[in-house]
Amino acid sequence: MRAAVLGIGWHGFRPSVPELSFAEMMYEAAVRAYEDAGVEAREDIDVFVSCQEDFWEGIAISDEFAPDPIGGVMRPTMTVAGDGLQCVGQAFMMIRSGLAEVVAVETHAKPSDVKTLQGVYELALDPQLRTLGPGNPLFPAGLDAVAYMKRSGAEREHLALVAVKNRNRGLRNARAPHAARITIEDVMASEPVVYPLTAYEIAGYTDVAVNVVIASERKARELKGEPVWLEGIWWSTEVGSGTMEWHEWGRMPSMKAAAREAYRQAGISDPRRQTDFAEVEDRFSFMELLSLEELGLAPEGAHRLLEAGHFDAKGGYPVNPSGGSLSLGTSFEATGLVRLLEAVLQLRGKAGGTQVEGERAIVASWRGVPTYTSIVAVLSR
Repeated sequence: MRAAVLGIGWHGFRPSVPELSFAEMMYEAAVRAYEDAGVEAREDIDVFVSCQEDFWEGIAISDEFAPDPIGGVMRPTMTVAGDGLQCVGQAFMMIRSGLAEVVAVETHAKPSDVKTLQGVYELALDPQLRTLGPGNPLFPAGLDAVAYMKRSGAEREHLALVAVKNRNRGLRNARAPHAARITIEDVMASEPVVYPLTAYEIAGYTDVAVNVVIASERKARELKGEPVWLEGIWWSTEVGSGTMEWHEWGRMPSMKAAAREAYRQAGISDPRRQTDFAEVEDRFSFMELLSLEELGLAPEGAHRLLEAGHFDAKGGYPVNPSGGSLSLGTSFEATGLVRLLEAVLQLRGKAGGTQVEGERAIVASWRGVPTYTSIVAVLSR
């Protein structure tokens, strides 16, 4: 039984949305998604799934706030502490197993409400690292970047080129508050925030709520929504859940493992030839290049193809035509659904100024330092 993304809605995409609470943002995204799918929440949706994490919310048992704004009161409602794409994976399994025919998935983030973001990151680190009192809790990303550069032969300029490509591309996207007209010279002249990454190469934060309606093939044919088919999805976490001594620096084995299973489900043996574009992880500039290698979309040394323009919007294989997280921002557990949203709009031919050609896409997300969990999905028109 196939599954489809039948409806999608969103609200926010600003560094701060002070006029609405996170619950009100959830409601706005849900209303739009249900209208897009042509469903009535209380009549057509079998299960509601929320991806959120108490750690980010600053509220104990934050999932208690989920049912009201998305229409799940007194209905089967579950919470997953993970990236929004992991919730899509749960919906995929429910539909493929016949447990449900229509599932609503929501995720949201209000980074602007978190006054102690640095402290949250520090508390998430390995206990031994916490005792060192790191001045910048994102320093593991810097270590990964250096290890990746050493292994692949990429130079600082190549990491800067990712930022230039994605931030400039985002100027075409109305949902990209962090887009900017920058040059390699701008990036290289900036002081590193965490070596070797400058502020241009680290995604900013964005308040956003995204809601997705996933339906069985039968329901997708019956309802009025415009389906985008979900051919495969999988996720993987490195051994040790990100504990530093087990991490393979400069690599992302969780991304490779998730991609392998998602491709198997979708019947893909050569992703470079059998897909047309990708929305991949780029909250740090080097992660786009690393993701492309682990996804099998580039050989080791992806920077050579980047330099040749292969991953540009008009190149041989567009990567992050939306502008990626470097333009759209990172939104805690909503980051994966933002990637999905952009891919769905592309496949529907409704991406506006960022539109590219293609009928099959790869979406890949990563929960970020220090989790080392990756999620990969394959979508088709």
